[in-house]
Amino acid sequence: MSERLLPTDPASIGGHRLLARLGAGGMGVVYLGRTEAGALAAVKVIQAEYAHEPDFRARFRREVETARRVTSPWAVPVTGADPDADEPWLATAFVPGPSLEEAVARHGPLPTRSVRVLGRMLAAALREVHAAGLVHRDVKPANVLLAVDGPRLIDFGIARATDETAITSADMVVGTPGFLSPEQAEARGAEVGPASDIFSLGCLLAYAASGRPPFGTGTVDALLYRTVHDEPDLAGIEAGEDTEGVELLTLLRLCLAKDPADRPTAEQFGTVLLIEDTVPEGEQIDWLPEDVVRVIADRSAEMLALPDIEPTVADADASAEAPDDAEPASPGRRRLLLASGAALLMAGGGAAAWAVLRDDDPPGASAPRARRWAIGLQADLSGPQRTAGKAQEQGARLAIEQFNSRKNKPFELTLKPVDDGGSAGRAPGAAKRLIDDADVLAVLGPTSDDTANAVLSTYDEALLPLLCVSAGGLLLTQQQYRSFVHCRPSDSYLAFPLGVYLMKQEGTRRAGLLQDRTGRTYAQETASITNMMLRRLGRPAYPRVVPADTDDLEPVIADMLRSGIGSFVYAGYAQGAARVAKELVTVGFDGPRITSQAVIDPAFLEQAGDAAEGWMLTSSFIDPSAVPAAEAFTAAFRKRFGAAPGYYAAEAYDAVNLVLQELVKAAKATKGGRPPGRKELVGLLRKSRYKGITKEFSFRPEDGTFAGWGVSLYQVEDGRFRFVGEAPSKV
Repeated sequence: MSERLLPTDPASIGGHRLLARLGAGGMGVVYLGRTEAGALAAVKVIQAEYAHEPDFRARFRREVETARRVTSPWAVPVTGADPDADEPWLATAFVPGPSLEEAVARHGPLPTRSVRVLGRMLAAALREVHAAGLVHRDVKPANVLLAVDGPRLIDFGIARATDETAITSADMVVGTPGFLSPEQAEARGAEVGPASDIFSLGCLLAYAASGRPPFGTGTVDALLYRTVHDEPDLAGIEAGEDTEGVELLTLLRLCLAKDPADRPTAEQFGTVLLIEDTVPEGEQIDWLPEDVVRVIADRSAEMLALPDIEPTVADADASAEAPDDAEPASPGRRRLLLASGAALLMAGGGAAAWAVLRDDDPPGASAPRARRWAIGLQADLSGPQRTAGKAQEQGARLAIEQFNSRKNKPFELTLKPVDDGGSAGRAPGAAKRLIDDADVLAVLGPTSDDTANAVLSTYDEALLPLLCVSAGGLLLTQQQYRSFVHCRPSDSYLAFPLGVYLMKQEGTRRAGLLQDRTGRTYAQETASITNMMLRRLGRPAYPRVVPADTDDLEPVIADMLRSGIGSFVYAGYAQGAARVAKELVTVGFDGPRITSQAVIDPAFLEQAGDAAEGWMLTSSFIDPSAVPAAEAFTAAFRKRFGAAPGYYAAEAYDAVNLVLQELVKAAKATKGGRPPGRKELVGLLRKSRYKGITKEFSFRPEDGTFAGWGVSLYQVEDGRFRFVGEAPSKV
C-alpha cells in the first residue's frame, strides 16, 4: 500500500509530518502525512520544475479550488493546500482502503448488490459535484477508494466548471480512455458536461460488475474508436431471473447511451433507477465482500504502527511544565526551546503543547495569577441563523451571570462571544480569535453544520473543548475529533422516534415515506433511519424520492396514496414540507403526518397555513416555557432579557452549566482553586454526567458523541409549534 520515504523526501509539508510514499508519477509524489492533531492525510506534492510553469500552476490552483467546492460524504474532502508554495501541495483526508481498480484486480468482480450500492453512493457524490457547477471528467476505478462505510471519489485534477474555459487545448482528449464518454473521446469540449460523468460512471460500474472495462483494452486509438462507435460489452452481467440483475443491466445501458441527452442525471440515478432497498441500513454498512473488508481492516491496522509526530516546540511565553497526565517522550525526541533554553517533553500523537500549557502559571509562581477566565461563544449573531445564535448567547450569559453571583465560587468567569455570521468562510477566523485568547477555557458553538464543519479541526489542533448544542449533521460524526463534545442527539437519531411514534398509533396502516432531495444529506439520513426502523418493527414503509426543488408533488403523492398508505413521513426542509402539507389537504388525507426538526421553522407555518395543523415533529430542543423543570430558568430569562427564551437558549444554558460543574470540581481538587487546562477539561467533559433542565447529558469518552436520549415532540396546533414532551423511545 505504501513505500518507505527516500532520503531526498522532505520531512514535512504544510504542517504534515510525512510518514510514507503512497505513489509517485512524472509530475509529483503523493505522501501519507499526519497533522499535529493526529489526523492522517494524503498529501499531493508537485515537483518544482512543473510548478514554475504558469499554466501548470494555474491548473493545480484550479484543482484545489474545485475540490474545495464539493461537499459530500462520498467525496474525499480537502484538509489543506498551498498552490502558491515553491512545491505546491494539496492534502485530503486519508482513506486506508484499496481503490476499486485494485479491489477488482485482486478479488474479482463485486456482487450485484455491492455494485448497486456503489452506484447510488457515487451518483450522490456526482450530484454534489454537478450541483457545484462542476464536471469531474475522470470518473474511473482508480479514482474511487473503498471504505467500510462507503466509497470515496477522489482526484479533481482535471475537473472544471461547466461554464469555464478549459486551460487545455480544444482538441486534447481529457480523461482516461476506456472510462470516458464519446464526447470526451472526440474532444468535443463544449459538449463535455455532467452527462459525461454519468457515462464514465456506467463504465466504472460495468467494470465493477464484470471485472473488465466495457470497451475492452488495447491502444488508446482503439479504445476511443470503440467508445464512440461500438456497443458496450456487458456480457457476464447476467440478468437471469434476478430483479437486481435486470435493474443493473438496465441502468448500465442507460448510462452508456451514446447521446448525452439519453443518459439519466445523477439526481435521477438515485431516485428513479435504483430502489430504496439498496441503501445500506443500520449502524454498520454491509456492502462489500468479506475479502475486501479484510484488506481495509488490515490497512487500518497498519496505520496504528506508524510513527508519532515529533514533539511540538512551545512558544517562548508558554509554561515549561508539562501537564500532569502527559507521558514522557523519549530523550532522542526532545527539542530545545531556543528562546528560553528550557526543555519541553511531550508525548507523540499530534498534541499542540502550547494550547494546553499556556493556561498554566509561569514557572515558580506560588499563587494563581489574577485573571478572569472565560467561556467562549462562536455563533451566528448576524446571519441567517441569528435567532438561534442569539438565543444561545443569552442562555450562556445567564448561566455565567448566575455562577458569578455565587458567594463561594472559586473564580469568576466571563462570556466572550464572537460572531461568525453563519459563514463557513468567516468561521475559521472567529475560531482563531477564541483559540488565541489564553483565558478561554471552552467554547460553545457554532450554530450551523456548515460553520461547525469549517472549524472542528481548528479547535481540535488547539485541544480547546468545543460544545455544540445546535449543529447535528452526519459529517460531524464521520471523523473522530479530540476536543469535540456533542451536546445533542444527531439529526439521524431524531429520525428514530418517527417510526416508534407511528407504531404506537392504533390502526395506522403502512407509512408513506417521502425523501425530498432539496434536503440533501439531512433528508437522506432521516429517510434511511425511518425506513430501517419501520422495517425492523415489521411495518415496511412505502418510500419515494423526489428531485431537488420539485414543485409539482401531485403525481408522487397520488402514487403513494394508491399504494394504500395510512400515515405520512416527510424527510426534508420546511418549504418542501409546506408544499406536501397543502397537497395532502387537497387530496383529503387526514392520517398521521410526521417530520423532524428542520421543519420547526416559521416558514412552514407561514407557507402551509391551515394545512400545517396536526403535523408532529421531533427535535433536539425543548420549549422551556412548557417544561416544569425549566420554570425557574424561564422566569430568570424573562427577567434578564424581557422575553421568553427562544429555541436553544435552555440547551446553551445547560451546556455552560455542564462546563461549570466540571470546572468547579477540578478547581476544588487543585491548589489555589484554579480551573483545569484545556486538554484536561476535554477529558473531564467527555466523562461527565449532568442532569440539566433540557435533558440528561452523557457522552462516549472516546469521541465526545452524545450518549443520552434528548429527543422531544412538537405538534402544530392553532398555528404554532406546541411542545408535547419527550419523544417515545420504545414501542
